[in-house]
Amino acid sequence: MMDDAPHIFMDVSRLLSRARNPIPTGIDRVEYEYVHYLLHNEAYRLTFVAFHPVGIIGTLRMQAVRDFLHMMGQVWDGDIALRDRLPRMAQRLLQSVLLSHWTMPRYRGDSVYLLVSHHHLTRPRAIETFLSRHGSLFVPMVHDLIPMEFPEYARPGEPQRHTRRMETVARLAAGVIVPAKAVARSLAPYVKGRPAEGHVHVVTHGLHLQLSQSPDGTPSRLPDDGRPYFVCLGTIEPRKNHLLLLNLWRTMAEEKGKDTPRLILVGRRGWENENVLDMLERCPALQGNVLEYNDLSDPEVVGLLQGSLGLLFPSFSEGFGLPLAEALVLGTPAICSDIPVFHEVAGADATYLDPTDGPAWRGAIDAMVAESLAHRGPARTARMNLFNWPRQVAAGIAVVDETAAFFRSDGRHGS
Repeated sequence: MMDDAPHIFMDVSRLLSRARNPIPTGIDRVEYEYVHYLLHNEAYRLTFVAFHPVGIIGTLRMQAVRDFLHMMGQVWDGDIALRDRLPRMAQRLLQSVLLSHWTMPRYRGDSVYLLVSHHHLTRPRAIETFLSRHGSLFVPMVHDLIPMEFPEYARPGEPQRHTRRMETVARLAAGVIVPAKAVARSLAPYVKGRPAEGHVHVVTHGLHLQLSQSPDGTPSRLPDDGRPYFVCLGTIEPRKNHLLLLNLWRTMAEEKGKDTPRLILVGRRGWENENVLDMLERCPALQGNVLEYNDLSDPEVVGLLQGSLGLLFPSFSEGFGLPLAEALVLGTPAICSDIPVFHEVAGADATYLDPTDGPAWRGAIDAMVAESLAHRGPARTARMNLFNWPRQVAAGIAVVDETAAFFRSDGRHGS
């Protein structure tokens, strides 16, 4: 315990807003793990807060957040019976924000407002008011700048919204956490000459601890015919480049028939994906050869990856690439796009290909199938020491403390 450690106002707005979604996204998981770690390791200097849509940020009772987090974890792990209860709990928590905003005393002492999602960065006035009221420093996490760098893959209006988010970060942040060096390079021009310049820190994401339990969670809906398969994990949207794989599988199915390995798509349907959906629903060659799962629990995804020939990840751009990290930890081979962030995650432990080079992908997939048939050996060894969430969150909290210490010594804390 550090006597001079700053108080942490941990924002849980993202988790409250996602209570109706039983399958977490990567950013959902990040906020969950930060909250879980702080509850168990830093509660002595912790206050939970959330943003209310009327434009205010208020506090939440710690026990109420603890109960909510416990139930959310159970829902993500596949407890269907709790799915209807979680949104009601989130609504009660959000309602309590209104009352706490008017009754919460000003905090006296060093404090940091920590926001590890992009949830309300488009509402800078609420953040600025909270910082001013409590004399806090602002440390957000920026996951990526993809909507600004690749607007052609974003939903309409999202590039403009993300620009506003980065303007908020540039103007108000004292320090910033990013998941990869590639994101730090993208962010650098926006914080140049701002308080956060020189205080952008790379903290790699961790992975859900349930990976270490090696669950027998392969979806029962997967045909029980022993047919080998590959997995593509991620929201079905243009940036993920599913169309490359679907075109390859159509050709393979026409050439190989029943000897074609299956392609399993795991992820919800996103936006601007009409071409992909048309192929999934109307291409005869893909029927039975490409399967789509939109609602798998964490244990099912792990079981699916463990039983696969490999992960296919042809994305054009990523802020981190959690599926690739999951494959590494499970010992599952991976073929992925040759982009800088994937090299940061996987090093020499993946096959890198141009995401537009269809023939190269086909060759690598065929080679992986042949290698699997030739070497039916013992189960792959999982490497659980990689991407440990408690260790990574501890590194993120160290950034919070370092930022507070710098501005304290500089005489600008709470100014």
